[in-house]
Amino acid sequence: MSVAALIPAAGSGVRLGQGPKAWVTLAGESLLSRAVAAFEGCVDEVWVGVAPALSARAEEELSGRARVVCGGATRQESVYNLLRAAQAEVVLVHDAARPFLEAAVIERVVAAVRAHGAASVVTAVADSLIEAASGRVVDRAPLRAVQTPQGFRRELLLAAHERARERALEATDDAALVRALGHPVALVEGSSWLFKVTTPADLELARALAPLWDARLSGPK
Repeated sequence: MSVAALIPAAGSGVRLGQGPKAWVTLAGESLLSRAVAAFEGCVDEVWVGVAPALSARAEEELSGRARVVCGGATRQESVYNLLRAAQAEVVLVHDAARPFLEAAVIERVVAAVRAHGAASVVTAVADSLIEAASGRVVDRAPLRAVQTPQGFRRELLLAAHERARERALEATDDAALVRALGHPVALVEGSSWLFKVTTPADLELARALAPLWDARLSGPK
């Protein structure tokens, strides 16, 4: 089955406070460029959704590496626009703000989609959890933290988005929309590298790790 990576990157990056997040750089390379590079050699095509005012910049920076479409006012709208543009049988939706994506994770997601139709990358919760109001300890053993990429058969995810639009449903990720259709989503192992750059502290950590990541990728295979 053909596979496309879909990268919604139209956000303004308000919490980070450094302008559009997709163009924040790590070791001289933008978050968006790093996300695109992670899929090279792993998928048949890459699509990115950016703010209309930045489409020309994206076309120039990603020329020959990804196709560019206009994103929407929300992440969910951007993914819908990307879904309508791409025609691959399997789509992988990935956050541009997760720049350290390993090929092995992509391979696990694609294999799970082929077997189950939908899959999400997750990791075990490492920290202790409590309820803020009561202080009651929450058992973390059955809980998982959600990462990306999330993978789906394209027709399944498109149906989930179209139903959400009809019913004015909003979700924080695409797997929730697919579950709303009654379709299960397989869980696959993620990586501690796959943290999301959201706050200035996250960015500081990512910039410190980028040289190590780049050396890891260029090292012996």
